[in-house]
Amino acid sequence: MSEASGRAGHRIDWVDYAKGFCIIMVVMMHSTLGVEAAAGREGWMHALVEFAKPFRMPDFFLISGLFLARVIDRDWRTYIDRKVVHFAYFYLLWVTIQIGVKAPGIASQSPAGWAEVGHFYLMAFVEPFGTLWFIYLLPVFFVVTKLTRSVPPLAIWLIAAALEIAPVHTGWTLIDEFAGRFVYFYSGYWLAPHIFRLADAMSAQPLRATAALAVWAVVNGVLVFAGTGDLPFVSLALGIAGAGAVVTAATLLAQSHLMSWLRYCGRNSIVIYLAFFLGMAASRTVLLKTGIVTDIGTISALVTAAGVIGALLLFWSMLHTPLRLLFERPAWARIERKRTPALQPAE
Repeated sequence: MSEASGRAGHRIDWVDYAKGFCIIMVVMMHSTLGVEAAAGREGWMHALVEFAKPFRMPDFFLISGLFLARVIDRDWRTYIDRKVVHFAYFYLLWVTIQIGVKAPGIASQSPAGWAEVGHFYLMAFVEPFGTLWFIYLLPVFFVVTKLTRSVPPLAIWLIAAALEIAPVHTGWTLIDEFAGRFVYFYSGYWLAPHIFRLADAMSAQPLRATAALAVWAVVNGVLVFAGTGDLPFVSLALGIAGAGAVVTAATLLAQSHLMSWLRYCGRNSIVIYLAFFLGMAASRTVLLKTGIVTDIGTISALVTAAGVIGALLLFWSMLHTPLRLLFERPAWARIERKRTPALQPAE
């Protein structure tokens, strides 16, 4: 069962919309900041990236924990296969691909040459590599949550909240991002019934939900652009409020059946997450070097689209070939005892 599946095996539309929204925001962030760094100046997309910063990853982690209660009591071997080996397979595969693509540049910029590539590759298993840190961190969250099943949930949540509030800056992504993100993942797991009730309530009162979204957008924007969004307690409040806003917006979209392409992106969010760097990097290089488009904001928007569409095109082209193992875990990469389909999708 995928993360966005319901009790009867049917996908829950608003969950897919929420995941779609978040993955687009993630691609937008990397695309925009990459274009701006290369160009040496900011564009109009920068403001949107900043606006989404407080809730972009919190909502992604909250959704990731949303259905955990349904599988957390499974035996350890099955759990490790589904929640650790699964993500480890895709991390190992795609970190190899990403570093392989960047290897010539790494080697040419270091006195150590290709030896630096090997060092770079090995370090990727200690320090999460680039955009892949999300799937590096998820298995840690899954294991910690199962190990603490006997601890009162409120105690775990308060500790997680304290870690988010505390200024944890060790320089090691695993520790820093665990401290900053675990509270949202655990909230998705522990508060799942309340989150689904919120979605039901917003669906039943669309006008009130729209008004609430408008108020949230103003408050979030004011705090972010006033430079207070990263302050202790404020960041936690904005993360939780923003996650609730995304749930609300996703519920309204699902009810209206608008933007079905966003729902599709949500259903394939991990596919996009794994492969968007290819289209992003290629389109950024072409657009900046050719000068076909000169506006930095527009270039950022085009690069974002190229990242998303490029990942999906690659996925579609691999579906009926042996290379589908780029997005579907093969049987040999499993440790689960029971018989399962030969391939398991990335999500």
